[in-house]
Amino acid sequence: MRLPAVPTLRRARSWLLAAVPLASVLTVGLGVGTPRPAAAAPLSAHAYAGGGMIGFGNVNLAAPTMPQPLSSPVLVGAATPNGGGYWLASADGGVFTSGNAPFEGSLGDLALQGPIIAMAATPDGKGYWLAGLDGGIFSFGDALFYGSMGGTRLNQPIVGMAATPDGKGYWLVAADGGVFSFGDARFFGSMAGAALNDPIVAMAATPDGKGYWLVGADGGIFTFGDAGYFGSWATDDLPDPVVGIVVGPDGEGYTVATADGVVLALGDAQVYGKLSLNPDATPVSDIIGNGAGTGYWLLDPEAWTYSFASASATAEPRLPDSSAIVAAVASQIEPDPDTGYFCNPYGPCEEWCALFATWAWRQAGIPIPSYAFVGYISSWAARYGALLPPTATPAPGDAVLYGTGPQNVYTAVHVAIVTQVWPDGAIDTVDGDSGPGRTGWLSVTINGPYLPADSLAYNGVGIYAFAQP
Repeated sequence: MRLPAVPTLRRARSWLLAAVPLASVLTVGLGVGTPRPAAAAPLSAHAYAGGGMIGFGNVNLAAPTMPQPLSSPVLVGAATPNGGGYWLASADGGVFTSGNAPFEGSLGDLALQGPIIAMAATPDGKGYWLAGLDGGIFSFGDALFYGSMGGTRLNQPIVGMAATPDGKGYWLVAADGGVFSFGDARFFGSMAGAALNDPIVAMAATPDGKGYWLVGADGGIFTFGDAGYFGSWATDDLPDPVVGIVVGPDGEGYTVATADGVVLALGDAQVYGKLSLNPDATPVSDIIGNGAGTGYWLLDPEAWTYSFASASATAEPRLPDSSAIVAAVASQIEPDPDTGYFCNPYGPCEEWCALFATWAWRQAGIPIPSYAFVGYISSWAARYGALLPPTATPAPGDAVLYGTGPQNVYTAVHVAIVTQVWPDGAIDTVDGDSGPGRTGWLSVTINGPYLPADSLAYNGVGIYAFAQP
């Protein structure tokens, strides 16, 4: 029998909506007391070869040229003023250019305290800022540094930024709606202290710089200064969270994109296209407007291969086979590894996040059974490896166990493999049986970076333990 569905694992800031895989208790692997069996043979490596920047309207449709494998996920971008090019930024501060976007520098091998999660360009397109999860600001080209929140204790992590029209200031926004202004950016109010239904995920400034919009993961719109209110999607029960917002040159409307590539517009903003909901839907992490209000790109982070070898993610693996675990999960990232209702290459046609996680450990020679229930991973790790509390700092190769405990499928709801750990404690993971995608047609996706302590707000479910093989 199929048990009732549990709440969706929402990637509130990120580029994913992962449906919580409901582990079947009818097709579990060997019990905890069973001797350790031999490791499984590896599957062939494969990766989704998408275009990366999916364009709609009056934009360049050419796929960007990217060095591969990349050291950390490519999450955000910004367009040049005339829309003839764009910059993309990865979590470790790598910057990649396309079209007429000039390369003005990157963070390279600089060891960051926290991952990069936002980017903004100067009005003349000759510079850009990168913003970190911890509020750190890094400026390049003619982008000047006007201050940051780096080193300041924040109630919630930074999730977005916007520049003033003259490029002499910028705002940062945190997940709780707190707004921080620098340079000539004026403070017009915030949502800090307000009871939000979902976290804030992005912001946009008005064309004259005398106001700004904040958007929540549920599509809620909050206006400040001279930013006009044209409606919101807060009551529409969006199937996937919003990941970004763009505003046209007249400021009389706004466009948002959700993690599954659905694009929505209000006011005079136009929808020029969106991704279709089908088994091959791919997660998007950002929407980047062309500056003229006549087109946009959806950023698909899973278009490229990853090594997760960033110098900025400094946590040392606990085990020598951790790198093999990370390499195994990185090789599987793609929209849909198999067709059919919950079919997958890692076990029977059933909810398969645990099947994927135990498969990954087995690729490193760890003889864990092929478990279909997250709670059995907890028990196995407690007996043969280590079960760490949610307050511990995990390491690459560890498993993140989501929910409230290992008791049953309602309390142990999802598992993922840690691929990077940043000095501030933020983590990246690769998840099996996640999304977006229709139920039964899910995928292997990248999630993060996020702070484990914020998982309830970020993912829609908390972490009850980390499992070390």
